[in-house]
Amino acid sequence: MNKLTNRKDIRKMILLFTFTYMISYVTRINYGAVISEMVKDTGISKALLSMALTGSFITYGAGQVVSGICGDKFQPKKLVFYGFCLTILMNIIIPFCKSPYTMLGVWCVNGFAQAFMWPPIVRLMTAFFSDEEYKSASVKISWGSSLGTIIIYLVSPLIITVSGWRGVFIFSAVCGIIMAFIWNKLCINVEVEKPVTSKGEKVKGDIKPLFTPLMFGIMLAIILQGMLRDGVTTWMPSYIGETYDLGTAVSILTGVVLPLFSIACFHISSALYRKKLTNPVLCAGVIFGAGAVSAIALYVLTGSNPVFSVFFSALLTGSMHGVNLMLICMIPPFFQKYGVVSTASGVLNSCTYIGSAVSTYGIALISEKMGWNFTLLTWIVIAVLGTVVCFVCAKPWQKEKM
Repeated sequence: MNKLTNRKDIRKMILLFTFTYMISYVTRINYGAVISEMVKDTGISKALLSMALTGSFITYGAGQVVSGICGDKFQPKKLVFYGFCLTILMNIIIPFCKSPYTMLGVWCVNGFAQAFMWPPIVRLMTAFFSDEEYKSASVKISWGSSLGTIIIYLVSPLIITVSGWRGVFIFSAVCGIIMAFIWNKLCINVEVEKPVTSKGEKVKGDIKPLFTPLMFGIMLAIILQGMLRDGVTTWMPSYIGETYDLGTAVSILTGVVLPLFSIACFHISSALYRKKLTNPVLCAGVIFGAGAVSAIALYVLTGSNPVFSVFFSALLTGSMHGVNLMLICMIPPFFQKYGVVSTASGVLNSCTYIGSAVSTYGIALISEKMGWNFTLLTWIVIAVLGTVVCFVCAKPWQKEKM
C-alpha cells in the first residue's frame, strides 16, 4: 500500500501502536512484577515460581519467529488481535492456578500469544511510514514498553493491598479486553504484498541474509542484552528488598524508576544514532559500554545505599533498552528489500528472549545459591562481553550495510 502522508493519520497510527505495545506489556510483565508477593503468599520457592517466567520467555522467543513469518504472509492486524484474545484468556486463568507447574503451562501459552504483537506491528510500520518516520515512530512506540511497566509497578502494590496478587492479573485482563476492541476498531488493514524491485518485479522472501556470521554476531549481542534487560528488571525489586530489608510493596515500587530511565535512554540512543553514529551496531556498542560502567558502579556500591542501587540498576536496564532500540528496531528495515522485514524482526527479537529465559531462571538460582554480590558480578561480565561483540560487528555492518 502507499505510505501514509496525512500527519493526522500518522499520529493516530503511532498512538495506536504505542498503546497497543503498552497494554501488551501490562498483560505480560505482571507476573514478574508480583512474583516476590507470590513467593510470600504461596510459600512456593522463588526458583519454582520463576519457571513460568523462563517458560514464557522461551515460548515468546519461539513465537517471535512464527509471528515474524506469519506477519509477512498474513494480515498483521488480525495477528495482533488474535494474540490479544489469547493473552486475555491466560491472564484470567492464572489466578486460579494452585501449582507452579500449572502456572508454567499457562504462562508459556501467554508468552506465545504475546509474540504476535511486535513483528506484525513492525510490518505495519514499514507499510505505513517512510524511513525517517519509521525511525522517529520506533522511539515513540518503544515508550509503550516503559509506560506499561510503569503502570504495572505503580498499580500492583495498590491492588495487592486491596485484593492480593491475583487481582493484578484480572486488572491486566480488563486492560487487554479494552485494547483489543480499540485495536480492531482503529487499526488500518494492510493486504499482504511482496515488495517490488526498481524494474517492477516482485521480491521473493529470502531469509539467507539473516543467517550470516555477521548476523549471528548481532544475534549474540541481542541475547546478552536480553539477559540484562529482563533479568535485572524482573529481579531488581527482590534484590533491593533482600539487600536493604524493605517490604514487598516498597520493593515493587522501586521498579517504577527503571522504565523512567528507559524512556530517557530511548531518546538519547535515538539522538546518538540519527545525529552522530549512523551505524546502529556501533551505537549499540557505545550504549552497551555505558551499561557496563553502570554494572560496575552497582557492584561497587551495593549495600551502601538503596538509592544508589536503584539508580545504577535503572541506568543499566535503560542502557539495554537503548541497545534493544538499535538492534531490534533499526536493523529489520534493512531486510525490506528481501521481502522478510517481519521475519527479520521476529528472528532478532526472539534472540532477546533466549537471553531473558536464561537470565530469569539463572538469576533466581545464582542469587539463592551464591548471593547477590556474585550475581552482580555476572552482570558486569555480560555487559562487557556485549560491548565487545557490538564493536567487533560494527565495522562489517558498516561495510555491507546489508
